[in-house]
Amino acid sequence: MVHQEQWTFETPGHGRMTDLTARVAEVVRRSSIQTGAAQVFAVGSTAAVSVVEFEPGLCRDVPEMLDRLMPPSRNYGHEQAWHDGNGHSHLQATLMGPSLSVPIAKGELILGTWQQVFHIECDVRGRHRTVVVTVFGE
Repeated sequence: MVHQEQWTFETPGHGRMTDLTARVAEVVRRSSIQTGAAQVFAVGSTAAVSVVEFEPGLCRDVPEMLDRLMPPSRNYGHEQAWHDGNGHSHLQATLMGPSLSVPIAKGELILGTWQQVFHIECDVRGRHRTVVVTVFGE
């Protein structure tokens, strides 16, 4: 069986992380799938999803780490071609990745006590974002 849902939300801008755990868990519950996996996908080339302990320190540390690894710069090829200020945003999103798979058992996401599913906005400005959750299993 396969069940799919999507939703949209607004992000305020670069580095903002959004906890998706409750929304993903609700999609899994509505799917009635007991054993399988939930794939979470961020639509857009400057957005990403992953898991983390969603707490204020890490919500500051993750974007700061990405900015140290790939800082804003006019030297990126994307920036030289488009002059839109977000060359580093594309690279950060590529490093983090647009999708994530979370196992399901007994109709629930299998996450550690301190693991939450999150979305991170890598673009330099707020965006209208879509997340797609596809639940596979039986």
